[in-house]
Amino acid sequence: MRALVWQGNRKVGIETVEDARIIEPTDAVIKVTSAAICGSDIHLYDLFGPFLTEGDVLGHETMGVVQEVGSAVTSIAVGDRVVVPFVIACGDCYMCRQGLTTQCETTQQREQGSGAALYGYTSLYGAVPGGQAEYLRVRLADANVIKVGSEHPDSRYLFLSDILPTAWQGVEYADVPEGGTLAVMGLGPVGQFAARIAAHRGIRVLGVDPVPERRAMAERHGVETLDLTDDLLERLREETDGRGPDSIVDAVGTEAHGNPGVALAQNAIGALPDALASRLMKKFGVDRLSALHLAMDAVRRGGTVSVSGVYVGNASPMPLMTMFDKQLQIRQGQCNVHRWVEDILPLVEDSADPLGTQDLVTHDAALDDGPRLYDTFRDKTEGCIKVVLHPEIV
Repeated sequence: MRALVWQGNRKVGIETVEDARIIEPTDAVIKVTSAAICGSDIHLYDLFGPFLTEGDVLGHETMGVVQEVGSAVTSIAVGDRVVVPFVIACGDCYMCRQGLTTQCETTQQREQGSGAALYGYTSLYGAVPGGQAEYLRVRLADANVIKVGSEHPDSRYLFLSDILPTAWQGVEYADVPEGGTLAVMGLGPVGQFAARIAAHRGIRVLGVDPVPERRAMAERHGVETLDLTDDLLERLREETDGRGPDSIVDAVGTEAHGNPGVALAQNAIGALPDALASRLMKKFGVDRLSALHLAMDAVRRGGTVSVSGVYVGNASPMPLMTMFDKQLQIRQGQCNVHRWVEDILPLVEDSADPLGTQDLVTHDAALDDGPRLYDTFRDKTEGCIKVVLHPEIV
C-alpha cells in the first residue's frame, strides 16, 4: 500500500510499504478515506528524528471504512464507517476506567517511561504505523473505533480522532467560572475548536494569534481576537478589568515563536547520532516557552492555565515563583479522546454544525500532496490552517 513516511529530519515522502493486515484477533483493518496532518506531526517533522526510523508511517487523525475484522471483534462489521482515536487504549484497565485512556495500563510504553501507545508517533509511543496511508491496522478495535453515520461528510467526523476532543478537554480543564473570560493562545486547529467550544457554551473568548487568516476564521464563530503584539499583556488586562482572563488555554506548544537560542539547541540535538540525541532529549530537552510564560503572566491571580499544546522538554525552565505567588492552577496532558466522544458526537451530528467542523479545512488534497503540504502547514503559507489528505484522490 502507499503511505506517507518519515525519511529524515524535515523530509517526508510517499512510499510503498507493507499492507496493513489482521495480526491479532482483536484487530480491524480500515480503508482510509481521510487523514489529517496535525500540529503534533510537525514536531516529528522538525524535532523527533532521534525517536523515528526511516520508513515510519505517519499520521494519527484518521477515518475510513472497515475492510476486515479479526475473529474477536464484535462491535463493528465490514462496511462500517469509523473514526479512529489517536490513542490506543483497552477500555477496561484501572486507568481507562478513570477516563485516563492516554495512561492505559495495557498499551502503556513502560520501557520508555511513556503513556499509552499512539498511532504514527515515534518509538516513545510504540512505533505504531499511522494513518496517512491507504489502509490502517486498528489495534484493540472494539475499544478504539468511533462508529459514525453516513449522512455527513468526513469533515464533520474526522476531527473526533484528536483535535476536537483535545480542544474539548482543554476547555474542560480551563474551568472557566460563570461569567468569566477565556483567552486562547494560538488559533491553529486546536485553538480554533477550543475557542468555538467555549463560545458555544456562552463564555466570552479572546483569541490570540499573529496570523490574520486564523483570526478571521475565529471571528466567524463569535471570538474576539487579538494580534500577537508587544503590548498584548496590557491589552489582555485592559479587556478584563485589569486582572487578566480567568482562564487561558495554551494551544501553541513547543513550536512557539521566540527564543532562537532554544531553537538552535533543539536543532543541534536533532543533528546528533540517534542514540545520543534521544538520551539528551529525554533529560535535557528544552522548549520555546513564550506562549506558556505569557499565559502565566496574563491569567488573573487564582486563575487556571490549561495546556493543550504539546511540550517535550524535561529541562524547560518554569516560573515557579510566579506560579506559586499567583496561586495558579495548571492542567495539561494528552487528550483522553474516548472520555469525551459521548459529549461531542451529538454536536458533530447536529445539522446546524454548532462547532463549525466544516469551517476548518483549508487544504483538501491527495495523499501524494502530503510532502509538500507538511511544509505549507508548518510555514503557515497559502492561508493554511488545516490539511486533510485523501488516499482515494489521485
